[in-house]
Order: sequence, then structure tokens, then C-alpha cells
Amino acid sequence: MGQDNRGLRLTWRILTTAIGLAIALAMLFPLVWMVATSLKPESEIVSFPPKLLPTTFTLDNYTGVWERLPFTRLFLNTVVFAGTVTVCSLLFDSMTAYALARLRFRGKGVVFVLVLVLLMVPFQVTLIPLYDLLAHLGWINTFQGLIVPRLTNAFGIFFLRQFLLSIPRDLEDAARVDGASEFRIYWRIVMPLAVPALLTLGLFHFMYNWNDLLWPLIISQDASRQTLPAGLALFMGQHVVEYGPLMAASVMTLLPVVVFFIIIQRRFVAGVATTGIR
Repeated sequence: MGQDNRGLRLTWRILTTAIGLAIALAMLFPLVWMVATSLKPESEIVSFPPKLLPTTFTLDNYTGVWERLPFTRLFLNTVVFAGTVTVCSLLFDSMTAYALARLRFRGKGVVFVLVLVLLMVPFQVTLIPLYDLLAHLGWINTFQGLIVPRLTNAFGIFFLRQFLLSIPRDLEDAARVDGASEFRIYWRIVMPLAVPALLTLGLFHFMYNWNDLLWPLIISQDASRQTLPAGLALFMGQHVVEYGPLMAASVMTLLPVVVFFIIIQRRFVAGVATTGIR
């Protein structure tokens, strides 16, 4: 009987491992295809039947990106846009989440319900009124027009609130007894404990804004303010798609997000695991 149980457990472990590897390979396949295509000459990219690995390796697609696009300018614009939005969103989202999770004030439940309602409103619904407002302010094709509407996020407030609810109140109660101000409790006690959640949310914000195409494409009307996703659209014409340079530029665009995730991967898992739904 014991041997049968051990055999069943071994079979189940092998089966789940095989299924997990199959799912991982299926998810990684588009990434592998993108990298491999970026290293192929144009003749191999359009050949049939297609091949995964290139027969002849070339870096012409990568050099072509730098020659045909103001890649450095687009990259810096994206860093400024995504980086500023991420830092400011973490600050404002954490302050709002702290108030909703740790403070007692009249109307707190109503405010939280409004945050949940904003989570359900599609971005496209507010796009035209927001564009009209920015046009009246003269912020079209400016960094403030790109950044200011993204300075806080309903998902970020909800995410951090759920994490802060899990922190014991004894620490801040002791700090209040010692005479600490509310901002000092927020900044010196609660925020250091929330670092895993902050890094996780920071990755979400950075990745979302780094890869965003629609918003920068609408607000930025020339290359001086455009971001990388908007620049990549130049390789896709009405009748022809230049797959080689497009894949090469996509690989270079993806690298900062991958590096960011590798740096914070342990804290990322901890932040997701400890953010419960209450």
C-alpha cells in the first residue's frame, strides 16, 4: 500500500512538472521567436516554411534601428515618462493607501468605494475629456501632459491598501505614544515594512507605462516627445511590415523591464504573496 502511494506521488510529480514545463515553454516561445527573428536577414524572415533559428546570424537589424530611428531620444523620453510616473505614483498611491488602511476618518468607506469604481472605468471612456482638458491647458506634446494624468492609479491605491491592512497596528500605536507625527509613522515605520509591495507595484507601473502605446501616441505629436512603443510603430506601414528592425527594436525595448524584474524578483514574489484581499 505504501509503495503504491509513493508511486502515485512520483507519477503526479512527474506529470505536474511536465505540464509546468510545457506551459513555460509555450509562454516563452514568442520571446524566443522575437529574439531569433531579430538576428535573421530579411530573406530568412519572409521565407517559407519559417524556421525558428536563423541559418545566418546578422546584427544589421540592430544597426538599422539606430540609423532609422532617433533611438536614444525615444529611449530617454520613455525613461523620463515611465520613471517619473512610477516614482510619483508610488508616493501618492502609498499616501492614499495609508490613509484608507490605517487612519479613521468620516467618509473613508465612501472614498474606498469610489476607488473601486475607478478600477472598473475603462481608460478609453475618459480619454477624450482628458485630451480636451490638456489641450485647453496647452499641455499637448509636453512631458507634463504625458506624466501628470498618470501620477496616481486606482489599482495602486487598492493594492497597497490591501498590503497595509496586514501590518500590525502595535508599531504605529507605540510610535504615537512616543510622540511621532502621522507623517513620521507613515515614512519611517509603515513604508519600510511595505517595501515588497512597493517594489511589486513599481514593477507594474513601470512595465505598464514603458509599454504603453495609446497614451503617448495621442499626446506626443513629434519625435521630441514620443516614446519607444510609438517609435516602433514607424516600422509597420499600411502594406509592409519590416519585421527584422521591428523585432530588434522590440528586444532592446524589452531589456530594461527584464533587468528591473531580475533585480526585484524575490521582493516581487513576496509582495504578491502577502497582498491579500480583505
